Amino acid sequence: MNLLLIGVLLALIAIAYQIGLSKSRSLAGKGNNSALLHSRPGYYGALVALWCGIPAFLILIVWNIAEPHFLKQIVLNQVPASIYAGMDQASVEVLLNRVKAIASGFGVTDQPAVYELAAAQQLAKFQTIIGSYAKLAVVLCAAIAGLLFAKKRIGQSYRARNKVERVINITLALCSGVAILTTLGIVMSMFSEALRFFSFVSPFDFFFGTEWNPGFSTSGNAEGSYGLLPLLWGTLMVSGIALLVSVPLGLMIAIYLSEYASSTLRSWAKPTIEILAGIPTIVYGVFALMVIGPFFKEAGEMIGLNITATSALTAGFVMGIMIIPFVSSLSDDIITQVPRALRDGSLGLGATKSETIRQVVLPAALPGIIGAFLLAASRAIGETMIVVLAAGNSPLLHINPLEAVSTVTVTIVNQLTGDTDFASPQALVAFALGLTLFVITLGLNIIALYIVRKYREQYE
Repeated sequence: MNLLLIGVLLALIAIAYQIGLSKSRSLAGKGNNSALLHSRPGYYGALVALWCGIPAFLILIVWNIAEPHFLKQIVLNQVPASIYAGMDQASVEVLLNRVKAIASGFGVTDQPAVYELAAAQQLAKFQTIIGSYAKLAVVLCAAIAGLLFAKKRIGQSYRARNKVERVINITLALCSGVAILTTLGIVMSMFSEALRFFSFVSPFDFFFGTEWNPGFSTSGNAEGSYGLLPLLWGTLMVSGIALLVSVPLGLMIAIYLSEYASSTLRSWAKPTIEILAGIPTIVYGVFALMVIGPFFKEAGEMIGLNITATSALTAGFVMGIMIIPFVSSLSDDIITQVPRALRDGSLGLGATKSETIRQVVLPAALPGIIGAFLLAASRAIGETMIVVLAAGNSPLLHINPLEAVSTVTVTIVNQLTGDTDFASPQALVAFALGLTLFVITLGLNIIALYIVRKYREQYE
């Protein structure tokens, strides 16, 4: 029913736009002289469409939110008070599901009670009246009333453009607010659960502990060691290897595409490279586990090195390949924004093309390139699936990249996988780890955006 109603509303909105457009054109007179109108005809059509659609959609949203609560109360009114008094929340949900099944015609496996049949009858009746006919009538009446109201207000001096742009500004502000509130909700949820974890484990032991060996128990106590440093070091090691792979390759790709490649080559080479960013990370993880890891192991045996197939080197190398498009694309955009006058001035003084790139273009683009590197670093730090499959999951504090390590993201997956009591410190530690990772990546993003912004202010 909702899909049908939305389709009808969209059709009405299209009709409303045409009505507003035609009336504004009639006001413009012969020759469609828009100079007689305060706004272009399209704004009048958009205004009528907005008046037709926005109130109707708001009513539809509020109706759909309130309808389940109203129907629930109808069902509960049919339950005898003596029976309802002894029901908990779970029993109420079971009753509602049974009544809905009976009302829909599917029925239940056992013999329904008399009050369940009466409740199902009332529910089916009100679903038809409230959920179909009444909703359709109210929403369509609101849409038509908005259409007529807006059509009546259209005149040559009516500021339709101002009204439409105000609605657009409010919509954009609401969208921004949703993004901000979502971020705040994520942070607050992690922060509250992290505080619960720190009631079991000392923050000093967590942030400065050198051993990670959580003990799983059913008593709810924090048994074992919860030191963050092995996980943090493993994260930094894998991310550092990834940057050592992606930064030189990505920067050289960006320099070639922006300074040397022809427009034809650039037109297909850059999208082809950026395909790497669209490959699912689980594919990279499987590739690292089945191809890169065994290759490094065999190569190490040939030169006398003991390289574990699942190691920081394997995970970091494949992760570096994955983030090459981030570095190359961002760096390419930054390099191409360097003013042409700087290049022409260097070439005019007798410098070669390579000297111009090394001594003029790259220094001028350096703030933006550093911002691109930091954004790529935050992407590497937050990667999960590659390190889950290729890093080895060994939470030990060592400096050998040829051995297995564990990272913060891998540990979060491990702590929340399986049949876990989410009130225990063994599960709550995942929120503390997530909050730590969030602070690290947020700091890198803020630094990167600050550097890029300063760069743009300097050269725009």
